[in-house]
Amino acid sequence: LSPTGTLALLGALLWAPWRALDGAPLAELSGDQDFQLFLHKNLEFTRKIKGDVGTLQHAVCETFQLCKEEELLLVRQDLGIPQAPLEQCHRRTFQADACFSQIRDGLRTYQGSLAAVLKLLPGHAGLVETLQLDAANLSSNIQQQMEDLGLATVTYPTEGPGPLPTFSSSFRHQVGGFFILANFQRFLETAYRALRHLTRL
Repeated sequence: LSPTGTLALLGALLWAPWRALDGAPLAELSGDQDFQLFLHKNLEFTRKIKGDVGTLQHAVCETFQLCKEEELLLVRQDLGIPQAPLEQCHRRTFQADACFSQIRDGLRTYQGSLAAVLKLLPGHAGLVETLQLDAANLSSNIQQQMEDLGLATVTYPTEGPGPLPTFSSSFRHQVGGFFILANFQRFLETAYRALRHLTRL
C-alpha cells in the first residue's frame, strides 16, 4: 500500500467499532509506525499520570482519613463534582475520533479541577503542578496526533465541567478533592484501556 492508502485504511479501521477492530489483521495497522509509536509513548505517559494520581489519593487518605468512596456518596451528591465523559471510548460504542476528542477534553477539564487539590495539599504542590502539566501535554499530544491522522476533531458541549464548585466548608473541600482524584483515576483507566486496545490490533 502507498502511504496514502495505508493512512486511509488506518482511518477506516479506526472509525469502526471495537468489535470490528477485533477482527482486523495486525499487519494492516503495523505499517503506520508513527501511530504505533504515539500509542506506546502515550500508554507510558498515561500510566505515569495514573501513578501520580494514586500518590495524591494516598495523601488525601492519610491526611484527611478520606479513603473509601462508598462512605462519601451522600456528600458527593451535593458537591456537583463533574465526571468527564468517556462513553465513546467503551468497547461497544468505540469511535477513534470521538474517543480521542473526549480524552483530550477530559484531560483539560481535570487539569483545571486539580487547582482544588493544589489548595488542599500544599505539601504536594510540586506533584500537583507536574500532574497539571502532564495532563496538558498529553491532551496536546492527542490533538496533534488527530491532526496528523486526519481524524475529525469533535467538540462536545460542556454540560458540567465549568468553574470549580465553591466549597462551603473545609470538609466539603476535602471530599471534593477526593472525588476529583477518584474521577480522574477512573477516567485515566478508561483512556488507558482504549489506547492499549489500539496497540493490540
